[in-house]
Amino acid sequence: MVIPAHPLALTAERKLDERRQRALTRYYAAAGAGGIAVAVHTTQFEIRTAGVDLLRPVLELAAETAPEGMIRVAGICGPTPQAIAEAELASGLGYHLGLLSLAALPDATDDELLEHARQVGAVMPLFGFYLQSAVGGRHLSYGFWRRFAELPAVAAIKIAPFDRYRTVDVLRAVADSGRADDIALYTGNDDNIVADLAMIHRVANRDLRMVGGLLGHWSVWTRSATRLLADLRAGRDVTHLAAAVTDSNSAFFDVAHQYRGCIPGLHEVLRRQGLLAGTWCLDPDAGLAPGQSAEIDRVYAAYPELNDDRFVAEHRDEWLR
Repeated sequence: MVIPAHPLALTAERKLDERRQRALTRYYAAAGAGGIAVAVHTTQFEIRTAGVDLLRPVLELAAETAPEGMIRVAGICGPTPQAIAEAELASGLGYHLGLLSLAALPDATDDELLEHARQVGAVMPLFGFYLQSAVGGRHLSYGFWRRFAELPAVAAIKIAPFDRYRTVDVLRAVADSGRADDIALYTGNDDNIVADLAMIHRVANRDLRMVGGLLGHWSVWTRSATRLLADLRAGRDVTHLAAAVTDSNSAFFDVAHQYRGCIPGLHEVLRRQGLLAGTWCLDPDAGLAPGQSAEIDRVYAAYPELNDDRFVAEHRDEWLR
C-alpha cells in the first residue's frame, strides 16, 4: 500500500493547525493511501521537545481522523525507556505498528540494538527502519538484519539507506531468515522508488517484492502515487516514470543542499495546493533552500502527469471543513 509520512500543519505562530492537520489525513485517505505514518521525520522530530509537546496531539488527531481500516504507523524514537513510552502511547491510541528509529543509538552494539527492539516489540508490532546516513542513520550489517528479521514482533521493514548494497543486505537477510512470507518489505529509497517497486528482487533463491512505500515523497501528489502502485500491481510497465519521480523528489527533498529543505519543500507543494497555509516548521530557521522554489516550478512543468492538483482542488474544501 501507499503510506505517506504525515507532515505537521502549523500556523504562522508555529502552533498546531488542527483543521489543516485533519485535512491532510483526509486527503491521504481520499487519495487511496492504505496507511499513514505519524510522528516520523516528515512530522518533525521536534514535536517531542519539552515546551512543544505535540507528540500526543498529532498522534490523537490522526487516529481520530483516519477512517476505519487505514493502517496507522507511529514513529518510535529515542533510547529504550523513551521508545517504550512512545510505543505504549501509540498502541493505546490504536496504532497498528511502530516505525522503529535507531538513530538515537549510534554507538550501540548489534546485541544492544536487538534487545532494544525486543523490548519495544513487546509493546507493539514493529516496522523496521534502515535510515540513510545523510540524515542521521547508521550502518546496519547483514548480520543485524538477519537477527532482526527473526524477531516475532517484526511485521514490516522500511528499506531506506539510499544505497543498493545495503538495500540488498536487508533483502538477503529477510530471505535467509525464513520469514519472507511474514514480513512486508517497503521502499523508503526516495531516489529509487519506481525501480524498487517494479523489480523482482531475487536473492538467496527467493523472489522478493517490495509491496509498497512508506515515504515522505508520497505526502505530496499522493493520488498519483496510489495510481502508480495500482498500475504496478496490475502488471503494467511504468518504469518510464522512474526518472521523473526521482527528479521530482530531488526538488521536493532539496538534494542540491543535502536535504536541508526536505520538509519545507513538501510543505511548499501542499501550500500551493491550498492544504497548508504556509511552509512553517517548528524550527524557525528551517525554510526553503535557495533555488528550491524554482526547482519545484521546474518539475511541475516537466512532469504534469505526476501532480494531483486537480484532484485536490475538487475536494479541498470538504477536507478543510
